[in-house]
Amino acid sequence: MQISPSRSKYKKQRKGKAFNRINKQIRFNRLILGSLGLQAQESGRMTSKQMESIQQTINKIIKKSGKIIMNTFPQTPITKKPLEIRMGKGKGAVDHWIFKIQPGFVICEVETTTLDLGIKALNLAQLRLPFKTKLIFN
Repeated sequence: MQISPSRSKYKKQRKGKAFNRINKQIRFNRLILGSLGLQAQESGRMTSKQMESIQQTINKIIKKSGKIIMNTFPQTPITKKPLEIRMGKGKGAVDHWIFKIQPGFVICEVETTTLDLGIKALNLAQLRLPFKTKLIFN
């Protein structure tokens, strides 16, 4: 089951401007609750499947010795038309949900007693993302 919002104001959205060109102030640019974190170094899109796979890999390693804090939630719907359909006839149905990420955004935080497990878990989580990330410490 993919993560998606229960309700949204509009069913479909436009793509919007490229996030690497927007100069906004980033809210989650430092650790708030965790001792370790995964920080994005470039802009990109993170799908709900990628968020779930990150949570699963971190949980698999940390188990009960720590806690995960995810700062992301998919808010933007991405539409797609079915294969072999002619052009026109309106916009396609919602295919999946994404979260737009800016450089410097802390994707997830890990609060754990053993730093070795946290570093190992976040290194495996980095492999599941389509953009560059780095580990940050508190």
